[in-house]
This record gives sequence, structure tokens and C-alpha cells, in this order.
Amino acid sequence: MSTENTRLETFLEHCRNRTDTELERQLSGAGSGSERLQQAMRYSVLGGGKRIRPALCMASAIAVGQPADSAIIPACTLELIHAYSLIHDDLPAMDDDELRRGRATTHIAFDEATAILAGDALQTLAFGWLADAPGLDDQVRLAMIRELATASGHLGMVGGQAIDLESVGKRLTIDQLETMHRHKTGALIAASVRMGALTAPDVSDDQLAALTIYSQTLGLAFQVQDDLLDIEGDTTVIGKPQGSDMARAKPTYPSLLGTTGARDYLARLLDSALASLDGFGTEGDMLREMAGYVVARTH
Repeated sequence: MSTENTRLETFLEHCRNRTDTELERQLSGAGSGSERLQQAMRYSVLGGGKRIRPALCMASAIAVGQPADSAIIPACTLELIHAYSLIHDDLPAMDDDELRRGRATTHIAFDEATAILAGDALQTLAFGWLADAPGLDDQVRLAMIRELATASGHLGMVGGQAIDLESVGKRLTIDQLETMHRHKTGALIAASVRMGALTAPDVSDDQLAALTIYSQTLGLAFQVQDDLLDIEGDTTVIGKPQGSDMARAKPTYPSLLGTTGARDYLARLLDSALASLDGFGTEGDMLREMAGYVVARTH
């Protein structure tokens, strides 16, 4: 095992542990008038996951000279939004999935109404946590709230999901497919990187611009790899039914470019993401390693 891989695995484990610990701590104190709702929220958030978005947020903080833990609350809010989106995506009215991360989706484990409410609660909780995030200037909190709201709403993730639902069974162009995924997947990944960078009071416009290019390119790469895993992955490894996108006739990169073409495109996206970090020194190494991890992951 190379030193780089060992360093990345250590960093990812640290991010997972810190994120899980903080999510557990915060959710334990969140309270709820309904015990069932609280259980569904915890089930959805604390049920595993790679915590890629929190790791990107913390790696971005490092890239601009801040300690990783300075971004822990923003990192956790990203995971709350991600969990809410998965709950709603899995609903019968959306993708109608019964398996997520190797276990029953929230609406199967509980019921559809409880799942909807759990998603709603997690979404609003994320903005409450950001508004009260310790150690951040009020202007920084406001900027982060704006980033997360834009990335998760109709101009970002929700808008992308709407395009996705409208595109089932249709033949999209590559440009149309990229527009969908820049919203559905890429927007929250871009917010993860930008929010991490905002932890630095003196972050420059040039740094933010470079990190935005990096994150947007990485967001597309993440989706291309997801599409490849849908047709090549093992259900027991990827945690959801293999071939589920194909079964629903959803437009994917392999369906438009072929498997080889999708892999070639993935390699070009990785090169572009790495090039965008040329202005960073060793402080950007974890972001570089994260890019390689995202495109090589098996689940």
C-alpha cells in the first residue's frame, strides 16, 4: 500500500469518525415531539455512508490553511441535506427503491409518511445548525447558508431531481445529461468544497474560483462513476440493486457514450479537476487524493 493511499485512508477515517460523532451528539440533543420521527431521522443519518461530502469540506478547509475540524459543523450539515435527499429520492413517488446502503430504505423501515417528515426535518435542521455554528463569523455563517440553500434547492439538487424524473425513457444529449447532474449531484459537492474554503476568513476570490472548478468537475466525475457502478457493480458492495437505473430506463453516461467512452470521459474529468488545483501547494494534496478516490471507488 502506498504512502498516499495510507494517508488518504487515515484522513477519510478521521472525517467519518468526527462526522459520525458530531452527528450523534447533535441529533441526541435535537429532541422531537415524536419518538418515531426521531428514530427515522437517526436511522437515515447514522446508517453508514462514506461521508464523502464532509471529507471534501474538511479537505477544502485544509487547502486554504485551516484545520480540518474547523469545518465540522458545515460538514455535518452537508450530510443532513444528503440524507434528506436520499430519503426523498427513494420514495415510491420518485425512484421507488427498497434498498439503500445495504439495508431497507427509510420508507420501508418505517412508513412513507414518516420518511417524508424525517427528510423535511433533516433539511430544516441543517440550516439551524449552520446558523448557530460556533467559531464562525456571522457573515461566514450567512455565506454558508446561502451556499447550502442554493445547492440544495430548485437551482441545485431539487432542480436536478426534477429534470431526472422528467427524463426517464427519453434520449438526452450529453449537454442535457450534464446539466441534470451539475444540479442533482454536482451542486452539493460544489457546496461541500466551497463551504470548507469559507472557513478561512482571508480566502481569496482566485482560490474560491479554482476550488469551484475543481468541485464542479469532480461532481460530474462522481456521477459518471456512479453510472458505471450501476451496470458493473455488485449489489452487496454498492448497497443498492445493481442495474436499477437501467431497469428504469434512466439516461446515463454509459447509455450515451458506451462503457469505454464513459471511462475515457471519467479520466478526462479527473485530469481537469487536478489541473484546477495547480495554484495550491501541498495544502491541496488531500483534495487531489480525494479526486482519485472518487473516480476509483467501488461503492
